[in-house]
Amino acid sequence: MPEALDFTLEELEPVWVSLELAVLTTIFLLLVSTPIAWWLSRKRTTARSVISSIVTLPLVLPPSVLGFYMLVFMGPNGPLGKLTGALGLGLLTFTFPGLLVGSIVYSLPFMVQPLQGAFEALGRRPSEVAATLGATPLGAFFRVILPLSKPGFLTGIVLTFAHTIGEFGVVLMIGGNVPGKTQVVSTEIYSFVEAMEYGKAHTLALGMLIFSFAVLLALSLLNKKGGRAL
Repeated sequence: MPEALDFTLEELEPVWVSLELAVLTTIFLLLVSTPIAWWLSRKRTTARSVISSIVTLPLVLPPSVLGFYMLVFMGPNGPLGKLTGALGLGLLTFTFPGLLVGSIVYSLPFMVQPLQGAFEALGRRPSEVAATLGATPLGAFFRVILPLSKPGFLTGIVLTFAHTIGEFGVVLMIGGNVPGKTQVVSTEIYSFVEAMEYGKAHTLALGMLIFSFAVLLALSLLNKKGGRAL
């Protein structure tokens, strides 16, 4: 399929959009998910069960359903849509910022769950020992808990980045597959298939397959190094 590699610059743009989306989503979720995961690992209340269920919801909810409600939420009659409209920012639907919001919500459990598991595996002992040595709770968290939880952070970062790269249903519902703005690799493959350009679709799909395998291999090696089963 010689035409498979004959991509124009415009056709390669979704690759950079996907990478930008994945990087920004991962950074934001790393900052937001850390306190959420820490709180979930320490609390044993009804509120914890409710918050944990909300965080986990994107794992079981069909992407089209989540994308639809995100679309309504950011639309002209939705709470976020009314807020951004009142602030003069316009609507987030079919824009890259809107795509980012959707990706953050959809990938939330892929960052929270590895961090929560790492914190729970440590238990309370490290914090208690640090406290006896005069460390403040915040100091103990940054100097003791975070370094000991490094495998969980690495797993969360890799999973979130890879999951964002492979998103389809949510980004299609919210972003609309607009070339140069919201079109990512997964939706471009869909466009190539619709246009019967199977050579280009095959090239991108093969790239995604290799990328996914590399992610799984990296996770396996990370967990093996950390002495944990995947």
